[in-house]
Formats: sequence, C-alpha cells, structure tokens
Amino acid sequence: MPQLNQWGQPIGDPLPDWQPRPRPGNVTLEGRYCRVVPFSLQHASALYHAYQQAADPRSWTWLFQQPPASEAEYQTLAGQMATSRDPVFYTVIARDSGQPVGTLSLMRIDQQNGIVEVGHVHFSPALQRTPMSTEAHWLLMRYVFDSLGYRRYEWKCDSLNQPSRNAAARLGFQFEGLFRQALVYKGRTRDTSWFSIIDREWPGQNRAFMAWLHPDNFDGDGHQRQSLQQIAAALAGQ
Repeated sequence: MPQLNQWGQPIGDPLPDWQPRPRPGNVTLEGRYCRVVPFSLQHASALYHAYQQAADPRSWTWLFQQPPASEAEYQTLAGQMATSRDPVFYTVIARDSGQPVGTLSLMRIDQQNGIVEVGHVHFSPALQRTPMSTEAHWLLMRYVFDSLGYRRYEWKCDSLNQPSRNAAARLGFQFEGLFRQALVYKGRTRDTSWFSIIDREWPGQNRAFMAWLHPDNFDGDGHQRQSLQQIAAALAGQ
C-alpha cells in the first residue's frame, strides 16, 4: 500500500537519509576476463584497429558518430572522449591479450536523484559475444550500485536496434516504454526505447551475473552451460 499524506493522498516512500551521489570517476575495475579502465588517448590506436577487424562498419549504424575514415579521424574522436565529463568514457581491456577491445560510458549523470545511464557502448569483434562483454557491463553496474550508491541505472537505444534491445533484456534491464520521435541523428528520426535496473533489483541480478561468470558455468570449449536469463530465473524462484 502507498504512503498517504495528511490529506489522504498517496505519496512515495520517504527517503530520510538520501544524499546526492558521487560522480563516477577515474576508477579501474578488475574482473576475471577483463579490466574496465578510464578511457585514454593511449588506447585510441589499438581501438581503431580492433574495430577495423569487423567485416563491415555496421557496429556504427546506431552510434551518433559516423565511422571514421582513418585512424587520424578516430584520434580526433578519441580526444573528445578523453576530455568529456559527461559522458565519462571507459575502455575494456582484455586480460588475455592486454589490449583495448571496446568502450562504454556512464552518461546523463544525475547525482541529485541517483540516476545514471550506460551508453556509447561500442565493442569490437574481439569483445562481442564473449564472457568479457558481460563482465564489462557487470563491473560497471557493480561500481554504480555498490560503490556509488545510485538508485537507477538506465539503458536507452534506437527502438530499431534489436541487438541492443536484446542485450538490455539479457542483462536484466526492464523495458519501460517507447519515447516517440525522441531524437534526430545522422539525418534520420529516432524513437527511443527505455530500460532500467533499479537498486532493489540489483542484488538478485548481481547474484545471477556472478553465477554466470563463474568458470564452472563454462565447458572446456568455453560454451556456457546455463544462460544468464536461466540463472536469473532460477535464483528468482528460490
């Protein structure tokens, strides 16, 4: 039942101890398969070449930037990323190779209300569909919820970007709705799909991530024994 004020009107639960949350910072997040580190211009050359391993530039379709025509052009973009305060960019470093393999960011940082969005996710072929990609997201979520104490973690994407919508659902985000004609980018319109994880959902999702990422969940060929969604559903039923 909702709280009622003195006039009998329903109001939200009180948060008497709430304080604005710290800004995301230049932290290094250590995982079993990867490290998430502050983005640096020193990563730019390796990232450019990692993205060039793709058969075509389709990974840029739903990003706000056009594919760079050269490494020098990517260096210019990387300079903007390195100095940005919102979004705050991070690089994913593969532990087995020590090489940068992708980037992601924390953005639309709302310290007052404890809300932040993960965005500008751009994973190279070396990172896509690997345990590293899931771990990178988990490391950033854990930092936001457990270290910074945020209440809401958002994921937004072009509604036509089905791979992104699928990834959000797999990672435990709840679909919240469609914002019609929310943006104009690259000369076209965009309806935006909204997803979120909130703090009371995080402990259960965190347990699912840890179980999925455990080495026992992978066979000798590196194939998962149970999906993240299967593990999350099983834990929710306990």
